[in-house]
Amino acid sequence: MSSSIAAIHVAKTQLGLDDDTYRAKLSNITGKTSAKAMSESERQRVLTVFRNEGFAPIGTSKRTGARAKLSGKFAKKLQALWIAGYNLGTVRDRDDAALEAFVRRQTGIDRERWLHHADDAERVIEALKGWIAREAGVTWSNAGLHPDSYMRHFGYKIAHAQWAIVAPDAAKDFWPVVIDLVNHDVLDRHLSDQEWITVMNYLGDRIRKDQPNIIGTES
Repeated sequence: MSSSIAAIHVAKTQLGLDDDTYRAKLSNITGKTSAKAMSESERQRVLTVFRNEGFAPIGTSKRTGARAKLSGKFAKKLQALWIAGYNLGTVRDRDDAALEAFVRRQTGIDRERWLHHADDAERVIEALKGWIAREAGVTWSNAGLHPDSYMRHFGYKIAHAQWAIVAPDAAKDFWPVVIDLVNHDVLDRHLSDQEWITVMNYLGDRIRKDQPNIIGTES
């Protein structure tokens, strides 16, 4: 699935468009009712209209003068967990500064240590995973899973927990939604990292829009 198609799906959710309104807009802009049927230039026209109507792509920052991103041997793994918490509704602020403040409050470990030293990083990672598991129902254990199971993937674990929040009574609809989002082979559930990111971002938008009362804090 192209990034522009994924962005259009996210925009639909952010803007609160029902299916009829969404397809009517697509038709008005391009003459087509499906993003998949459009050329890339047509998709960009749709995204331009959606941005003008208030769509803010994932990762867009409205602030200026923000601190530099965290860097270090373990930064990416910690950031991935923090963004997962954001997409699950347990984290209110996805910025690195909020992650740093949370770690300082919860563990007291200095940032230079958890960014560069394995033992301290592991303590912070386990603290974050434990908190996310308690607050959002993520199952981290791989016990009993085949070594090649798609259920071992970080993205699957987060997305599966997200779907339980979004549609607790529609577990059977999880894979149809995932497959539609990433245009993936229905028989192959081994998605790439980027495909899972697309799914997690989409479901994260739904959680923040449809169920704002569940959004937690970092305290």
